[in-house]
Amino acid sequence: MTQIHNTGIVSEVPTMRDPRQVAPAGASPVAPAQAGVPAGAPEAPERGVFVTFEGGDGAGKTTHIRFLANALSAMGREVVCLREPGGTDVGEQLRGVVLSPKNVNMCDASELLIYEAARAQLVSEVIAPALSRGAVVLCDRFTDSTVAYQGYGRGLDRAFVDAANAFACQGLVPDRTILLVSGGSTADGLARATRRAGADRMERAGEDFHARVNAAFLDIARRDPKRVRLVQSSGRKSHTAVQVFAQLADLFPWMGEFVRQNEAYFERLDVQRAHEGRVDYRDDTRPTPAPAAPKEQ
Repeated sequence: MTQIHNTGIVSEVPTMRDPRQVAPAGASPVAPAQAGVPAGAPEAPERGVFVTFEGGDGAGKTTHIRFLANALSAMGREVVCLREPGGTDVGEQLRGVVLSPKNVNMCDASELLIYEAARAQLVSEVIAPALSRGAVVLCDRFTDSTVAYQGYGRGLDRAFVDAANAFACQGLVPDRTILLVSGGSTADGLARATRRAGADRMERAGEDFHARVNAAFLDIARRDPKRVRLVQSSGRKSHTAVQVFAQLADLFPWMGEFVRQNEAYFERLDVQRAHEGRVDYRDDTRPTPAPAAPKEQ
């Protein structure tokens, strides 16, 4: 089985074209040989897929990125999990600066440019190379967050924010964005986001600021419904995960049938698990059991 990394390079394992060829439940899946390719011949790499997760603080992005990553890995894909800002040595240092509560006097322009600097490094060093070798890249926040937080939240010029995003990304656009909407009040979302650790500088920006951010995400989804798919995350985690898989089924064709035949696989998300603090994507490579194969029709 492939590993899940955020910045590490893992040898490409071709994904299964037909999920019914997965090994029996409980066993590690095995990718079938490519049709028409002689045994031992080099296999063509899978097309890389770039999926971002967006939403207000406390919407559940970390949980569903990890769950999706393990399912994709079990199906034979290299998965690269990232967060913004961060994901590189440079990015993690910039993250410490922009999110530190000590930097209360940071101006909005500096904040924007720090995010863009971290993103430019992430795209160049990690995302673009991963996609070129066929990996699935899952990123916790990307350009939509900059539009929502710095454009709508801080009130910076939208045209300038869009131009800064474009410069940092060098033409890279996510194949799909999952927008998780938790419902409830802005205060509830902030409480969920900060219950295991103290609030960072952005989380301390106030309820009015975060209300503007949450409204911005909905506006972004309305403007680009083909790329941005809204998923309600206020109910059971298993229901949210099913919706996430359904919204990705056109990119990963096995997911549609998988959702219909593997209800129990999702239900384990509803079991409370104690864990310490926030996820560090650099170190979080803990495996979960492989999903069961869809049954033959």
